Amino acid sequence: MIKKTLTPLSMSLLMAGLLFGCNSDDNGEQASKANADMHFNRVASFAVCSQVGSSCESDDTTAAEIVAASGDGMTLIYSNSPKGGIGFVDITNPATPVALGHLDMGGEPTSVTVLGGYALVAVNTSADYVNTSGKLAVVDIATRTMVREIALPGQPDSVAVSKDGKYVAVVIENERDENLGDGAPPQAPAGSLVIVDSVGAPAAWTTRNVALTGIATLFPSDPEPEYVDINEDNIAVVTLQENNHIALVDLKTGTITAHFSAGVVSLNGIDKTDDRPGLISLVESLVDVKREPDGVSWISKTQFVTANEGDLNGGSRSFTVFNKDGSVAYDSGNALEHLMTRLGHYNDRRSDAKGNEPENAEFARFEGTDYLFVASERSSVVAVYDLSTQNSPIHKQTLPAGVGPEGVLTIPGRNLLVAASEEDERGGVVRSVVNIYQYQTARPQYPTLQSANRADGTPIPWSALSGLAAASNSTLYSINDSFYRANRIFEIDISQAPAQIKAEITIKDTANVLAGLAASLPDVKTATAFDDVDLAAMINADGSVNLDPEGIAMASNGGFWIASEGAGSITGEGGTTSAVSKANLLLRVDASGVIQEVVRLPDALDAVQLRFGFEGVTEADGKLVVAFQRAWNNEAHPRIGVFNLTTRTWQFMYYPLDQVVSPNGGWVGLSDISALGNNQFLVIERDNQGGPDARIKRLYRIDLTGKADGSTLNKVLIRDLIADLKAPGGNVPEKIEGLAVLPNGGVIIVNDNDGVEGGSGETQLIKLGNILN
Repeated sequence: MIKKTLTPLSMSLLMAGLLFGCNSDDNGEQASKANADMHFNRVASFAVCSQVGSSCESDDTTAAEIVAASGDGMTLIYSNSPKGGIGFVDITNPATPVALGHLDMGGEPTSVTVLGGYALVAVNTSADYVNTSGKLAVVDIATRTMVREIALPGQPDSVAVSKDGKYVAVVIENERDENLGDGAPPQAPAGSLVIVDSVGAPAAWTTRNVALTGIATLFPSDPEPEYVDINEDNIAVVTLQENNHIALVDLKTGTITAHFSAGVVSLNGIDKTDDRPGLISLVESLVDVKREPDGVSWISKTQFVTANEGDLNGGSRSFTVFNKDGSVAYDSGNALEHLMTRLGHYNDRRSDAKGNEPENAEFARFEGTDYLFVASERSSVVAVYDLSTQNSPIHKQTLPAGVGPEGVLTIPGRNLLVAASEEDERGGVVRSVVNIYQYQTARPQYPTLQSANRADGTPIPWSALSGLAAASNSTLYSINDSFYRANRIFEIDISQAPAQIKAEITIKDTANVLAGLAASLPDVKTATAFDDVDLAAMINADGSVNLDPEGIAMASNGGFWIASEGAGSITGEGGTTSAVSKANLLLRVDASGVIQEVVRLPDALDAVQLRFGFEGVTEADGKLVVAFQRAWNNEAHPRIGVFNLTTRTWQFMYYPLDQVVSPNGGWVGLSDISALGNNQFLVIERDNQGGPDARIKRLYRIDLTGKADGSTLNKVLIRDLIADLKAPGGNVPEKIEGLAVLPNGGVIIVNDNDGVEGGSGETQLIKLGNILN
């Protein structure tokens, strides 16, 4: 469920003709004009956990779901459902937001908006799904005290204020119990719309209730209104998501002036299968899927936009521009799905459900240009569209958000955009954030990487990058890890901004090298064997392979070396014992991706294999040098393995890791490795923490000159990466897993976004420059 707010500052700008409308005929103002020089860029990310403790060291679950702003645009107010209250944030300087405190609401806040000096908070006080109740809390923003509580006839969801301040519309959703029977409607009590006549002081405000029963074809006795927005004529548009219906309500008279089905959409060129391991395949179709809209926003007096998230059996993965009579002026079709794929933000785990799940839509005019903002819940981004051409939204840019963006707020008077993301799980390295973006004369800072099209016109799917290798000063290669099957190598052009994945190479065993290795091993489950089931899982019918590529290096004789991490543990963490399904392997592949040879660890080392094995590989001076992520077999340190390509023998040294210093505990390990010449190497050392808990993201130099087998290495700190990772304005990513040193000495890093599973999907490809001298 999502809700939207409009601040009094925005209201005054509307009345001054500075903000509203993409049609000059509607509003008597100049038409929107595209501005190619200005873009939105993130300037800050406020961690909601800092309201609990400034250092975010509490495990308490917090959230920012819906966000509003004070009349001067200097204070944010957000609903925090898990903590049962609202939070306040000082954004006088938007780049350095400051926590101002929390106010308990005596229930579950579901939405917030602002009218004058008051924050209006919809609060759910229901005992259960049948005995529903709620209230509209009126809070003085300056003193952060409760002024009045207005009883509501059920469980509220969205709340909106009219532009002239005369009316407040509150959606009474009375959401269904999804665990009752099959979870489908109808389930009493029915939802409705409450109108608050808000002229004068809050003590004088009165309410009216508008019934919404009997208008929808689907479940007419059980309307579940989800979201409301109000235009300049004081007409409220209300989405009834589960009913796949939309209603227009005249707030002055309290009458329904129109209602209609949200309709259905047929989609081609999408992925509707949840493959495990993942495989993004944009070749499937959906026929007549219900839109089931969630968020809605007027873009003029006569048009509004819906975000078609879906709930029951619907969800068209799109947004739609509707005319006031219910006709469709524009539908984005599969465009959002393709956009998320191009940016590495497509969540394949949601392919069989509702794809990227557009959650919310917001509209505003910034410096003469009309913009639409669409928040994708499952891809964790805000897509920005220029509405200067009527009925033809043009994608302008995409902004990274926290996990699960819900509330989107515009503050045009300060050139600010705000997105609140509600997901928060410290143990899962996810913290709820309020992201702040500024409209500025600058190029977009995100994405840092996107893909070109395949021959069929669809974008090259990518995500979960792990490992980097430099072929030249303008070309990198990367790989995806075991989140996906049919592993691929990606060619990246870094001479442009953003960098572009221009080609993909599927790793294949068509020469039967891997199959031959597996066939030569005993057909028993031991630490050094593949059994028939494991082989079937590793090699697909088309010859592509399902490995866990974690490192990549340019091979001196052409092609690439790939480091594939093992996937089993023997007396591993927690004292469990299990069979090894994949050993740690080094694979040489040619330029077309065909496996030419496979290098295994010595049998004795394979026999004590744990998880956290090969993480990076590089070739130098006739040797392969491999970084193990963590220590095995109760050893004190992880290994650096050196394989001599001439003698075909291994040598091992030990790398001393830094001690764990994160307040959230965890571990520290190695990621990628890159050769520097003269037997020196650059390595990534990182902890498994992100956001406020991240402490160790470092580059160290090691020297293997004269080091004997079994010796412990010395290391020299080259760069603490925390400041670099904070520079993009978001949470510090956990997994810095790719490292490349260019021929000119430049250093580049990239994070693994884990296939957008449980995280925001944000990928930061960062050029550090020449930091080695």
